[in-house]
Amino acid sequence: MKQFGKFKINIKDVLRWLLIVVCGLMLGVNVYLANANSLVGNQLPMPFGYGAAVVLSGSMEPEFSEGDLIIVKETDDYKPKDIVVFQDENTLVVHRIISIDGEIITTKGDANESADEPINASAVKGEVLFWIPFAGRIVGFLKTPIGTICIIAAAVALIEIPRRNEKKKDDEERQKIIDEINRLKQEQ
Repeated sequence: MKQFGKFKINIKDVLRWLLIVVCGLMLGVNVYLANANSLVGNQLPMPFGYGAAVVLSGSMEPEFSEGDLIIVKETDDYKPKDIVVFQDENTLVVHRIISIDGEIITTKGDANESADEPINASAVKGEVLFWIPFAGRIVGFLKTPIGTICIIAAAVALIEIPRRNEKKKDDEERQKIIDEINRLKQEQ
């Protein structure tokens, strides 16, 4: 327990609630992404102009590897050599722009021999801002039903385990007081 001015703060409680909030946010994001994908067919929702996707192939080696997590920023200002994410039917593709002709953009994976079919600029979701190697594997797992169950189980554990420990501690203290009262009664 730390004292901050007039307030007493239990650091363990703060950390526990912070972890619960993170688990809740992760669960909420999973539900949001699942709904965006299944209801609207949007493979990369971009709330607030940003989104995240997992690299699923080696077409951009050595820049990105399978399992990397990429963070994408929505923009309208594309130029050759930018790495962009676009939706091709129900699939997201992460490739580099090799040419722009008005609204027609031609892309190519760095590891591919030939260019992709040209796409309309409206198919481009955004530009890759940065990436986190291998983090996509964790995100991919958390999006599965088992991953969602793990998030829920973690949230329940973060609430229930400290509550049970506190209850046990309170019960032990209560029993010590009862034992002391009984001892004092016997002395009289």
